[in-house]
Amino acid sequence: MKKICVCNSLILTRTRMVSRCKIDLEELIKAFEELGIKMDYNEAKKLLQRMDKDGSLTISFNEWRDFLLYAPSTDLLGLIEYWHHTNYMDIGEDIGVPEDFTTGEMVSGMWWRHLVSGGVAGGVSRTCTAPLDRIKVYLQVHGTRHCKIKSCFRYMLREGGSISLWRGNGINVLKIGPESALKFMAYEQIKRTIKGDDVRELGLYERLMAGSLAGGISQSAIYPLEVLKTRFALRKTGEYSGLVDATKKIYRQGGLKSFYRGYVPNLMGIIPYAGIDLAVYETLKNRYLQTHDKNEQPPFWILLLCGTASSTAGQVCSYPLALVRTRLQADMSPGKPNTMVAVFKEIIKNEGIRGLYRGLTPNFLKVAPAVSISYMVYETVRDFLGVNMT
Repeated sequence: MKKICVCNSLILTRTRMVSRCKIDLEELIKAFEELGIKMDYNEAKKLLQRMDKDGSLTISFNEWRDFLLYAPSTDLLGLIEYWHHTNYMDIGEDIGVPEDFTTGEMVSGMWWRHLVSGGVAGGVSRTCTAPLDRIKVYLQVHGTRHCKIKSCFRYMLREGGSISLWRGNGINVLKIGPESALKFMAYEQIKRTIKGDDVRELGLYERLMAGSLAGGISQSAIYPLEVLKTRFALRKTGEYSGLVDATKKIYRQGGLKSFYRGYVPNLMGIIPYAGIDLAVYETLKNRYLQTHDKNEQPPFWILLLCGTASSTAGQVCSYPLALVRTRLQADMSPGKPNTMVAVFKEIIKNEGIRGLYRGLTPNFLKVAPAVSISYMVYETVRDFLGVNMT
């Protein structure tokens, strides 16, 4: 019934445009009111500006037509699917801005299906790219001794066999669930605090602030798992007999604070990573929609490219902080630098600026396959769980 009402509203809006050649802000608000959807002035203005090309705050029939020509479907649900970004792209980094869910998805319970789908997708993609991730961690810590991917790969095979390439992956997958849940709950609570009684959607900067705060909260809670993951990725054969044994040994080395080494640079990396990732993704996607051939339907790989490019840009800018975090997590030897500033100085002194980007190449190599695998698995699991856009 609602679908029929929306279609009728679109037809009515189009009829008004044909007869009067344009529709203004008040008529747009009224059209939504006829659907039983209350829209305030600012939100209606934002929606209108997405279609308005000449800045007149009115939509001509040509502007309305061009706006709909970008959509890859003539089916209403397909249009909604297209304009609602729900592509969970997991690349092994947990500091991006969480997904936004509609009110209907929250009420219907579809939100948890999205989270489950994303969690499964993240686990599969991380497992598939785990060898590259371990090589990245190893180069970050031992870059001066194993400065090439090939030699690092050979060393790992000699030291522990092919199975050793997946060291640390179990914890990396294990922490997806609690971190996603904590980040989602914190994000929703922060959004409600920012909006108050307002029904509007958050703007780009508000989403960035909410996402960064939520990321900080979730990272604070699961950070000991990050330290364990790094130590497992760097361990030699026989060093730890299991998770409990590793926890005990790390605790004996430096107490509880050992599980929060590198915590400061990790928090500092959240804002540049999440901010650049979100801004680049939205910019590239909107740029394509504004400039591409109107007769060509945007294929799904465009979103994959946007996601890959935005993740890469975010990682480049935050990578030195990630590298310093990893070195602090890994090295607790007496006499070694134990602060963020001291590690930065040591790297610059011994390796130069280039040393701050050790391991960046395997990190780049895993982005594209991780995003692609995550996307495909996410869509498959989402369909299996019966997630429909409403």
